[in-house]
Amino acid sequence: MSPAEPSAASGAEHYFAGEPATPSRRREVVLHLPEGQLVLTTDRGVFSAGEVDVGTRYLLLDAPMPVLDQPLTIADIGCGYGPIALTLARRLPLARVIAVEVNRRARELCQSNADRAGLTNVEVVAPDEVDPHERFDAIYSNPPIRIGKVALHALLSEWLQRLHPSGFAVLVVQKHLGSDSLQAWLEGQGHRTVRLGSRLGFRLLEVRPHPTEEAFP
Repeated sequence: MSPAEPSAASGAEHYFAGEPATPSRRREVVLHLPEGQLVLTTDRGVFSAGEVDVGTRYLLLDAPMPVLDQPLTIADIGCGYGPIALTLARRLPLARVIAVEVNRRARELCQSNADRAGLTNVEVVAPDEVDPHERFDAIYSNPPIRIGKVALHALLSEWLQRLHPSGFAVLVVQKHLGSDSLQAWLEGQGHRTVRLGSRLGFRLLEVRPHPTEEAFP
């Protein structure tokens, strides 16, 4: 997750907290995409509450999508109030989309937004609610860069190992927040990482599993 982070003065800077302390103040934002719009309820204390951020929109417009007619399992890691997860669920009606989020308020918003959109193929869960043996065909994420490098690396290591050998992840990362160093770190961990594009101050990265992770149970 990235660009237009709320300032500390807003009281909403800890969007990666499990229980936001910021008082609730819900509002609606509209995500405009070529296939139509999604009306999403947001709230204080969650990431990019004022509007769907630029990096997320870039990912949704430019990221490669899986084959439409396959019953895939796809994860959105750090789903927030759901723009990525819900868009994937709408584009891929046969897919099972697992929306993973540590922030309870964001999970509640994501679920209510999915219900309002009539999307029944979205499962909204906390990280510890995901079956440890669950594996994914794809992961899409605007990862929480501001949790810090050590925590971010641990988070990505945990979830990337859950990809099927033929799977892939697509990450969008703001350039000035370390996209190039993150790509170098991923490659250093043995992940095949390719820059798919770069615009609006963001990098779009495709990450393939480390070959040794094919033995994940």
